[in-house]
Amino acid sequence: MLKVDNIDVYYGNIQALKGVSLDVEQGEIVTLIGANGAGKSTLLKALSGLLKPKNGDIHYLGGSISGKPAQEIVKAGISHIPEGRRVFANMSVEENLELGAYLRNDKQGIREDIDKVYALFPRLLERRKQLSGTLSGGEQQMLAMGRALMARPKLLLLDEPSMGLAPLLVKTIFEIIVEINRTGTTILLVEQNANMALSIAHRAYVIETGKVVISGTAAELQASDQVKQAYLGGH
Repeated sequence: MLKVDNIDVYYGNIQALKGVSLDVEQGEIVTLIGANGAGKSTLLKALSGLLKPKNGDIHYLGGSISGKPAQEIVKAGISHIPEGRRVFANMSVEENLELGAYLRNDKQGIREDIDKVYALFPRLLERRKQLSGTLSGGEQQMLAMGRALMARPKLLLLDEPSMGLAPLLVKTIFEIIVEINRTGTTILLVEQNANMALSIAHRAYVIETGKVVISGTAAELQASDQVKQAYLGGH
């Protein structure tokens, strides 16, 4: 579904990604793990058109999307849930969800999808008229995920969904990620909580200083001493 082929991405003169290659098959949850500043968020931004790779190529469903504008990439079926949630604070929960469907014009379908989001996140239904800036961190994360789903993505790019959330909420968010995947959406997940990410992913890549250093099935990475020591707090 997605093939990243040897991409280099720079911020000015600083190279953030160095020859990164990876692939995501339809129906998978693939996770990227690595320390802060390793280049994980940069990679998602390159995939969603927010950053343009200097070299290399990105193929999605067989065609190149490298350097295409972000709105075209959303139209093609890729939604990006950025780190830090980025909800529209002075709009209501429901307005945020409606905005997620801005490329669609099927009123009936949009209404059905809003109801589906509320079924997935009952907390948002209770808060639907509330300004999203007044929601808790966990509720904002739910809203950011719900808003992305409103575009009916085929591929969901999810950046640090557990950041700053209480452990119980993290568990809930991850259960919902599995549910979203089970209903047919492919997921590329960037996550600091490596234990949690590997527990739900099919495959994983470890990124260090802008390079992919290890890849394999989630089970292989969970069993790897190198990964355990660096990311799973074990020996």
